[in-house]
Amino acid sequence: MKKTKAYIRKKFLRHSILNYYRHLSPEERTPEWDEVVRWLGKHKVFVFPYDFTQKYRAAEVPLHRDPEKNLFYTEYQGHRLYYKDAGSVSRAKRYFNSIFMEQDPASPHRYLTPDFDVEEGDVVVDIGAAEGNFAMDIADRARKIWLFEADPAWQQALQATFAPWGEKVEIIPKMVSDHTSGATVALDDFFRDREPFDFIKIDVDGAELQVIRGMERLLREKKVRKIALCTYHRQQDAEFFSRLLRGYGYNIVFSPGYMIFRKRIEAPYLRRGVLRATLP
Repeated sequence: MKKTKAYIRKKFLRHSILNYYRHLSPEERTPEWDEVVRWLGKHKVFVFPYDFTQKYRAAEVPLHRDPEKNLFYTEYQGHRLYYKDAGSVSRAKRYFNSIFMEQDPASPHRYLTPDFDVEEGDVVVDIGAAEGNFAMDIADRARKIWLFEADPAWQQALQATFAPWGEKVEIIPKMVSDHTSGATVALDDFFRDREPFDFIKIDVDGAELQVIRGMERLLREKKVRKIALCTYHRQQDAEFFSRLLRGYGYNIVFSPGYMIFRKRIEAPYLRRGVLRATLP
């Protein structure tokens, strides 16, 4: 019954998206929108409505078990990337498959590009680190990495994953917000007496504004050179954050393409994935 309801919801959503965009005037349509509409005309609704997704298969993800840590891991960038739950092989494979897919070069969710990257010697902050694939991508060239992750299960996995990097990587078991309390921390407070950072990635399931509000001093003082900010969690986030960060002097570029994020979804349905902000 649960799967049947999910199928009906997806089918209705697909119909709603196609109907919405087919009623736009030629002046309102864009080539990117038309590409998604063509794809949805042949496929079911998916978070990434593009052909690159077809090459990813969860069943093909190589998965291993670490008997000492009692955790699953996969090989990523020549290192072990650990998963938080040792209870289900299929769940771990699906998860790893999803993160490999979202960081495909053609993905709207990709954080980094050759023109927008962490540079040698940068201090990096990862907000919403989860399994840590972003940090692993840049671990060898960053000088220091701060991982903020509030989920205790992911904290254990992160400790296992980043053990080879020793003191270079520090895991902070707090939620990043616009204020500092027992369970939360504002970046303005955390970095008040610490070396400021060069690059920040923010992916926190709709709480991105609280993170930005908690680092207003750092933004005003232009301490942060680059920001990779997820904008797909809410419909208006792309427009809102682009205006906000331009006000702080950043140049804004979005990852190409769109995502269909089914939480809190509403017209016009398609959402930009990642905002990349750079100080001139």
